Amino acid sequence: MKFPRPASSDHPFSIGVPAILWQVLFFYIPLLLIFVTSFVQFAPEGFGGFTFSKISHFLTPLYLRVIALSFLLAIVNVILCFLIAYPLAYFIAFRGKRLKTGLLFLLLIPFWTNFLLHVYAWFYVLEKHGFLNNLLLQLKIIKEPLLLLNSPFAILIMMVYYYLPFMVLPIYSSLERFNNSLIEASYDLGATWVQTFRRIILPLTMRGIRAGFFLVYIPSFGEFAIPSLMGGDKIMFVGNVVSEYILAEGTGSLGAAFMVVSCAFLLITAIFFYWFLGKFTEPVRNRD
Repeated sequence: MKFPRPASSDHPFSIGVPAILWQVLFFYIPLLLIFVTSFVQFAPEGFGGFTFSKISHFLTPLYLRVIALSFLLAIVNVILCFLIAYPLAYFIAFRGKRLKTGLLFLLLIPFWTNFLLHVYAWFYVLEKHGFLNNLLLQLKIIKEPLLLLNSPFAILIMMVYYYLPFMVLPIYSSLERFNNSLIEASYDLGATWVQTFRRIILPLTMRGIRAGFFLVYIPSFGEFAIPSLMGGDKIMFVGNVVSEYILAEGTGSLGAAFMVVSCAFLLITAIFFYWFLGKFTEPVRNRD
């Protein structure tokens, strides 16, 4: 007697249809509308044709400087996160032993609280009479309180604090699956720790580094909440400009146009970095 096979065996991807529909309706279609809106000219009677004027309006030094500042913020944030995340992930993976779970738990605890609570906590640390200034005054390192809030320093500190786990977790995942016998073989062949790290550990964990790079770089480029709250809107980034145009009355199409311009720049740089970092994910070879 033959029993009918479950429907899932005939259509193995059918279970993902609701998620695909959700993504199409609430991600791809809105993106398409934003793209079309940036090229459509509206008239009192309705559709007024297509135009490139909205795009060309943002191809000026003023707005290109905003894009450059966002790019600089994202790159500096990625570099600082990597310099902190790699040693931390290395320690958890190779030295954490029984404390691995606890250390990862401490790393994820900030995600359990509201984002605004994080901001207020850093306000207390960085304000003129806050924790950091009081500490520096007590240690007699400074004589007058420093103006740390509403500055690029405050923005960068909050960016690194918030995005650090997105860099740590992919790198830790790569290191956790690392074959330790390769390290032992390297030492047996006379390599130093620096040579082992540069020629074996770093190349074989580059996939995790690349994943962490894009998890930090892409949202950092369009970040607007942290620059607004910690920088006091003194420095304009891509996210701030887009939010100003979108929320203002009658300028939504301009916000869409600037989003298209900035996303085009983001896509070009992301493709470049994907190719550049991919060069380091090739199998380890004998190279100096």
